[in-house]
Amino acid sequence: MNSESPSPIFDVRLFSDGACSGNPGPGGWACILRHVATGTEKELSGGLALTTNNQMELQAVISGLAALKRPSRVEVVTDSSYVAKGSSEWMEGWKRNGWRRKEGKSWKPVKNEELWRQLDELLQTHRVKFTLVKGHAGHAENERCDVLAVAAAAMFR
Repeated sequence: MNSESPSPIFDVRLFSDGACSGNPGPGGWACILRHVATGTEKELSGGLALTTNNQMELQAVISGLAALKRPSRVEVVTDSSYVAKGSSEWMEGWKRNGWRRKEGKSWKPVKNEELWRQLDELLQTHRVKFTLVKGHAGHAENERCDVLAVAAAAMFR
């Protein structure tokens, strides 16, 4: 008898990436939403004139989750350990500590707090699992998101 539970079934796969030309500098984000049952896909992208790579990585996930019309089970596929670990490991502690993090012996505000708060709200709506992939390693959807994010950043140069 197999004691392992079956893999969760996800309604949506959200592939995401962010890009920045300079850090800070003009940046772009992109995501692909794929409905698992039908294979239907939607691509979203955007950018800002002055931003950071981490902000664009966060914005890609926020925008993808915000585009969902109803609460969903979502697998977020990202190459950003900042987003994946921040969401699944660090956020609860940040919230417990008033959105502050320990740096040495003192407390510092969490960087990108406004974006993390937006993401936190969306994570309360959806059941989300984060899957970390290696960037620029041939993952088709991650590569496509990179192309879209770089193109969005280029519009702000």
